[in-house]
Amino acid sequence: MTEISAADLDRLTAWDTPTICNALEVTNPERRATGFTTGQMVCAFPDLKPICGFARTATIRAMAPAVRTAAENLAARQSYYEYVASKPGPTVVVIQDLDPEPGFGAFWGEVNTAIHKGLGAQGVVTNGSIRDLDACAPGFQLVAGKIGPSHAHVHVVDHGGQVNLYGMVVNSGDIVHADRHGAVVIPRDSVKKLPDAVELLTRREAVILEAARASDFDIGKLKAAMGKSAEIH
Repeated sequence: MTEISAADLDRLTAWDTPTICNALEVTNPERRATGFTTGQMVCAFPDLKPICGFARTATIRAMAPAVRTAAENLAARQSYYEYVASKPGPTVVVIQDLDPEPGFGAFWGEVNTAIHKGLGAQGVVTNGSIRDLDACAPGFQLVAGKIGPSHAHVHVVDHGGQVNLYGMVVNSGDIVHADRHGAVVIPRDSVKKLPDAVELLTRREAVILEAARASDFDIGKLKAAMGKSAEIH
């Protein structure tokens, strides 16, 4: 298994998620139409840089109380937080809301952002809701299905299993990259290849962009630029 360091993941935060998706088309062309979110999402802090980390997965519900005793609820919460704090890091929490109306109650707000940031998470990607936007932990990113006012009966159902967010299937320990555009799963063997793929695509696009932004740009110059771009390897 390819060894991935925190520095490897941090390097990928230099590029937005669309750029990472483009680069994956070079390193993993079979994933061109899979592995990323396809639903419209809300980003709490669009000016933050992208996040990239090992997934900590969980499922939640909020429309009805948990069918557990108070002691069982406490034990479940502590077990979940122990899982979030587990190595390796950094981490990105990926939570699927299982309710018929996802986001009925928000798991994420002032308290949970502070806890998760303290446990080493960079942010969360969820189809559920978020709240307390003015009081969330500074620097902690939230990419969610919606914004809502209440936590209702929100509780963790399970953690560490497979989740599906808007078509993006994530398993515990997967590498997830996310920003205001959404999120994508990065295959482990692609992490170290992506910087070179980004550099290649940047050189290819630069030829076309230079031509398109010129004052004498026309269809002939576009065709010529496309030909030069395709020759760059």
